[in-house]
Amino acid sequence: MKPSQTVRKFSFGKFLLKGLLIACVMTTGIILALRWMPPPTSAFMLRAELESWREGRQDFVLRQQWVELQSISPAAGLAVIAAEDQSFVQHHGFNFEAMIQAFKRNLKSKRIRGGSTISQQTAKNLFLYPQRNLFRKGLEAFLTAMLETLWPKSRILEAYLNIVQFGDGIYGVEAASRSFFGKPASRLEPGEAALLAAVLPNPLKLKVDKPSSYVLKRRDWILRQMRQLGEEYYPSELHSQAK
Repeated sequence: MKPSQTVRKFSFGKFLLKGLLIACVMTTGIILALRWMPPPTSAFMLRAELESWREGRQDFVLRQQWVELQSISPAAGLAVIAAEDQSFVQHHGFNFEAMIQAFKRNLKSKRIRGGSTISQQTAKNLFLYPQRNLFRKGLEAFLTAMLETLWPKSRILEAYLNIVQFGDGIYGVEAASRSFFGKPASRLEPGEAALLAAVLPNPLKLKVDKPSSYVLKRRDWILRQMRQLGEEYYPSELHSQAK
């Protein structure tokens, strides 16, 4: 008699589950490694380079230089927090109140604005793509939760300041500071940091070197918010974590 053989039928559900588990483990490993290692690039930077190649832009130069948080003026961190996410220190990756307010505002306005936190924007810029859809938002939520779990707030802010776009081909606060003000990010003044933060909603249309009246008004508003938050808000809660 032939020995009995067990025939296993292919199960798409089990295959999908295994794939998801492997993807989760790999993602966890990458994010954990990036807690200490500077990312070599970001999804948004790669996309910009690909688009410039497809468009045949010979003049495109990507400028970005990673610097540690201790080498960035506290004014820069405080400016982006004041402009983008004033509850950054308190929340765990998501500001649901801001999301609801953004949704209500977008129903009445043609200018669409999000309620994303700095943590969400870091996840999106580092790993994803700009188009808005439910699939991307789901991935963004998952990656945001991973960042908040595996990284301290100081690392999230450090990564954001180093990869966010400030102009055409200009990524990160160090490259922006040198390009627009001719000095390293460690020497940024509050007004300069606020001006950089003022263009973050749309750095290709809003210009640091040629600020519109809207950008200047936004800069002044950010400066007022920075003063209200106070100088102690940023250094005591975040800057000391990076040491």
